[in-house]
Amino acid sequence: MTHILIQDIEKKFVKKLPVIRPGYTVRISQKIREGEKERVQVFEGLVLGFNGGHGSSKMMTVRKMVEGIGVEKTFPLYSPVITKIQIMKTPKVRRAKLFYMRDLSGKATRLRTQVGLAEKDEKFSKKRAELLEGMGANVPVSDPEQTEMVMEAPAAEAPAAQPSENTPVENKTE
Repeated sequence: MTHILIQDIEKKFVKKLPVIRPGYTVRISQKIREGEKERVQVFEGLVLGFNGGHGSSKMMTVRKMVEGIGVEKTFPLYSPVITKIQIMKTPKVRRAKLFYMRDLSGKATRLRTQVGLAEKDEKFSKKRAELLEGMGANVPVSDPEQTEMVMEAPAAEAPAAQPSENTPVENKTE
């Protein structure tokens, strides 16, 4: 019962955010209060991972290098102090936590970016859909974003091969 009440309260604080994943370079605008004045400070760095929590308690660790020294900040994602989150780069990463980046320096810290991968992904998706279609899956070729596949049960008798529009038809004269 209390769990449901907590979820209802958390819904008030959860705001719409862009999809952020580990490896992304983000620019976070944060309100800083100094005495009577309030200003916006920007922190741009690499997302190392997300720490614990669901809903409004989710945290994000961001790292940047300042004059050769690594600086990490942990931000509560849904904090009212955060005014804006911009995604600068979206590299391809295969881990959920990038803590190994702490030990790297120089060129070793570069991650493979996804520029130009969209075309490769589209070609791959079309080929995959064609192969699955040949195996009996119902996957439309025109929709490369579809990830769910529905396999049909094999028919008891295979129907006779019908010529499609793309295959040439030979004229047989008897």
